[in-house]
Amino acid sequence: MLPEGRGARVNRTIRRHGSVDLIVAAPSSKSYTHRAFIGGALARGTTVIRHPLDAGDTRLTAAALRTLGADIVYEPDEVQIAGTGGTLSCPEGTTLDLGNSGTSLRLITSLALLCDHPVQLTGNKRMQERPIGPLADAILQIGGTVTYTVKPGYPPLRVGGHLSGGPVTIDGSASSQYISSLLLVAPYAENEMTVTVAGMPASRSYLDITVDVMRRFGAQVTQEKDSTFTISNRHRYAGREYMVEGDYSSASYFFAIAAICGGRVTVTGLAPASVQGDRRFLDALQAMGCAVSYGKDSVTVERAGPLAGITADMSSSPDTVQTLCVVAAVAESPSTITGISHLKFKESDRISTTAENLRRLGGDVQAADDRIRIRPAPLHAGTIDPADDHRTAMSFAVLGLGIGGITITNTECVDKSFPGFWQSLAGVLQ
Repeated sequence: MLPEGRGARVNRTIRRHGSVDLIVAAPSSKSYTHRAFIGGALARGTTVIRHPLDAGDTRLTAAALRTLGADIVYEPDEVQIAGTGGTLSCPEGTTLDLGNSGTSLRLITSLALLCDHPVQLTGNKRMQERPIGPLADAILQIGGTVTYTVKPGYPPLRVGGHLSGGPVTIDGSASSQYISSLLLVAPYAENEMTVTVAGMPASRSYLDITVDVMRRFGAQVTQEKDSTFTISNRHRYAGREYMVEGDYSSASYFFAIAAICGGRVTVTGLAPASVQGDRRFLDALQAMGCAVSYGKDSVTVERAGPLAGITADMSSSPDTVQTLCVVAAVAESPSTITGISHLKFKESDRISTTAENLRRLGGDVQAADDRIRIRPAPLHAGTIDPADDHRTAMSFAVLGLGIGGITITNTECVDKSFPGFWQSLAGVLQ
């Protein structure tokens, strides 16, 4: 890998690599870190979060929580939080700029109901193209007020009112983060909240992460048929020590190296029984011909023979869809990846971006609203513009190891979720 140029924007050209035999540590989970920060900020007492992910998105969440009154201090490999007990400090005119972190903006939006003045939430240009309407509609049902300052249904928006609680119905088909936002704040409602999900939520597995964190901070959550959540308002968060587990989304890039290059990769720091939906990426690789084995806190992927195409529903594993697409691009038979319509609303439109970039490298790709079909085709070198999407950059970098000569532009975008990605990639492939 050769970095080219200086300054903020750096291009990297990926050389082809042969069979691998690697051991690499997984970064900490971004999803768990966001939610643990919120739990600690709302809790009574002090929370120590060990091994959090220190990345662009999680820094934005921490900065917003500080603005709302939590005392958050970064120490080496841990974060200390003096909680607010659910009483937030929001002076008149408080504005939270969450950049392009959809997770930060969506999860924190409902916290504005604990403020004594309305809070404005905004972000960068792409954030203002990502819908927030279903969450705003739900907030109106539980005592909140919502004002859109530019375009109805999209940030920027101003949220006020108070958290009365009670029953609320929400459409989570575009993002499970709308639902998680309500769940995380629910223990502080005036009345017990019952959240009913209309239809099938996108990325359902992330609700399991949310509920897991809530319970570990002391909340009482009951579920009925995965569509109704009842949250007690008598069991609020208490400060605690919390260890963040490793991230299957980030680990997927290293598993994909084994699949694309051949050989063996072991990723340490992973919980084999994790509720993270992106753990199912391993099932997809196994179906394609890879061998997957589990240790106490590690997972190993090996490939010795050819890769076969598959049909896979990735609705609960959204952050590994692009990783699976680049693996499918080097398989010997077609693959169809479904359950991905909500990827249009990510940092980029990941359906069209993935298809266009694969075609740029010679790929045979058909993309529709909720699926991508990839047929075998000879691939060649080329330049990939990730459109400021971290997962596009990392996925196509891994594909570059199998093809060679792929240049990734704007490579610093990976700082959003995996600041050490390029160093890790260089280190394990020396």
